[in-house]
Amino acid sequence: MEFKNLSSSLDQYFILLIYLMPLALIWLWRKSRVRKASRKHSAILQENVQAGLTEPASLHPSINRDMCIACNACAKACPEGDILAIIGDKVELINPTHCIGHGACARACPVDAITLVFGTEKRGVDIPTIDPSFETNVPGIFIAGELGGMGLIRNAIEQGRQAMESIRKKPRASGNMLDVVIVGAGPSGLSASLGALKHKLRFVTVEQESLGGTVSHYPRGKIVMTQAAELPLVGKVKLRETTKESLMAFWEKVVADTGLKVNCGERMESITPNGNGFTVKTSKAEYLTSNVLLTIGRRGTPRKLGAPGEEMSKVVYRLIDPEQYRGQKVLVVGGGDSAMEAATSIAEQPGSHVTLSYRSDAFSRAKEKNRQRVQDAEAAGTLRVLLKSTVKEIREDGVTLEQDGKVIDIPNDAVIVSAGGILPTPMLKEIGIQVETKFGTV
Repeated sequence: MEFKNLSSSLDQYFILLIYLMPLALIWLWRKSRVRKASRKHSAILQENVQAGLTEPASLHPSINRDMCIACNACAKACPEGDILAIIGDKVELINPTHCIGHGACARACPVDAITLVFGTEKRGVDIPTIDPSFETNVPGIFIAGELGGMGLIRNAIEQGRQAMESIRKKPRASGNMLDVVIVGAGPSGLSASLGALKHKLRFVTVEQESLGGTVSHYPRGKIVMTQAAELPLVGKVKLRETTKESLMAFWEKVVADTGLKVNCGERMESITPNGNGFTVKTSKAEYLTSNVLLTIGRRGTPRKLGAPGEEMSKVVYRLIDPEQYRGQKVLVVGGGDSAMEAATSIAEQPGSHVTLSYRSDAFSRAKEKNRQRVQDAEAAGTLRVLLKSTVKEIREDGVTLEQDGKVIDIPNDAVIVSAGGILPTPMLKEIGIQVETKFGTV
């Protein structure tokens, strides 16, 4: 009897073992994969730390390690690839400079362990103070889009739409006053203008340059990444990956189809309270308005080099058409996406000789695609890269640079400075808008 019981128990253990073995093998296989992936992601993080690629350009995730359960939902949700990854038993931001602020990671986290923040402990970012309705501390003045810290086209479109929804709920203007003056006709300003048109508000949209804002200044053929967005009077727009030209053609068609009027070439000069609202003075007119919506971006005034000879006509601050530099010796200054795109686009032109000068020792604020293009062009011999270099003098037929204490003279026909812009912080403060420098905070 005891033998039968023992035999029965052994049979049960054997059957249990048969069922558990596959589960154990699967667990061991998965554990091995996780460890391998963790080592790979740790190596990527260390490479970026050693290269100084640790500062996100804008909005980015801050991970609460005490709350993180390492479910990997955030990494899977990110549309930009290997930005977040599990190292050990926690999620880490392994490619900080590739993050462009989609925010999909925070929405995907099931335990709310991710907070989207601006700036880091080392690098602050100036952000104007706005409430959930996009109104600043100055009642009647609203900010939407890139100026408020949102750099993505889809985010800018959505903020422009939402800001106009907030403005339309306010009392309508009377007499000869406008309901709102919209300053800027980039993605956010166009979306807001369409919203004002839809709700039959009395408004004016002014743009100091051309329709499309920053997008209109992208190099020809630049690939623009965006996501589906809701445009007033148009509906849902799906433009996942397109060119600058296609996006500009789309904006122009929207303006033509809706009858939207945009005053291009009209620069906003001042905003002054007038008791009932504001007087907006531009380069062409003065407008009385109850509200003002600023969608002017963060480019501000181009940052200059301060080098002798910079006043020459051959020095410009953005690339319009790479073909105009065919066969020329060109110096591009800067280390961001615009500088790298300008340098590689010109390097593709027959007979051109391009040098890319950057003051830091790594391209820490550019997308991976652009870094790869620079590496490929350098390897092909069509682009010369001078890191840790500064421009000392610009002459009619040449440029003098300094790199690690060594003076370098190169022949030159044209200089393109893509060193970013001086933010319009003084203008905001003059109006009375509070600006806070964010060091890794919301």
